[in-house]
Amino acid sequence: MNKQEFLMQLRKGLSGLPKEDIDERLTFYSEMIDDRMEDGISEETAVCEIGPASELVSQIIADIPLGKLVKEKITPKKKLKAWEIVLIALGSPIWLSLLIAAFAVIFSLYVVLWSVIIVLWAAFASFVACGLAGVAAGVYFAVGGIGLTGIAMMGAGIVCAGLSVFMFFGCKTATKGILNLTKKLAIWIKNCFIKKEEA
Repeated sequence: MNKQEFLMQLRKGLSGLPKEDIDERLTFYSEMIDDRMEDGISEETAVCEIGPASELVSQIIADIPLGKLVKEKITPKKKLKAWEIVLIALGSPIWLSLLIAAFAVIFSLYVVLWSVIIVLWAAFASFVACGLAGVAAGVYFAVGGIGLTGIAMMGAGIVCAGLSVFMFFGCKTATKGILNLTKKLAIWIKNCFIKKEEA
């Protein structure tokens, strides 16, 4: 792929972003390719070293602040007419309350997911504490002359310690999953505010 084809793919992928961001990114990657070519690398090799345009588009969208995309989307491109303003004002009790309700539901689901993660880590901490306390109590009872109770307490402590190991890996995996979900959700929300131009 040559430089022009790469820049065309990049422009197409970024078509929903503000014009100044598109121009800035295209200039940056064009200069990057030119610098590599000045170092003696062929045009196709320089483009290949930068990476696929689709991955760059995803990275660029992830790096742009959501506030900037929202501002670009909600800023009217033309001046509103009086009747449009009246309709927006009259409909605000409906659309505003629906918007607030939707935001509240999404936010509460997000909080619930993180609450589950916190509960899992709390259960892990309780297994660790029970394991340590069980072994310590078992040693105390064994030294104190109550051997069977001490052995039972040490056994319970070791079981809790073993469960804590399994719990740790489960908690770690669940936390990674929620972080990945959060990242994908943020990119999806950003993509909702990017209007792609039709080819």
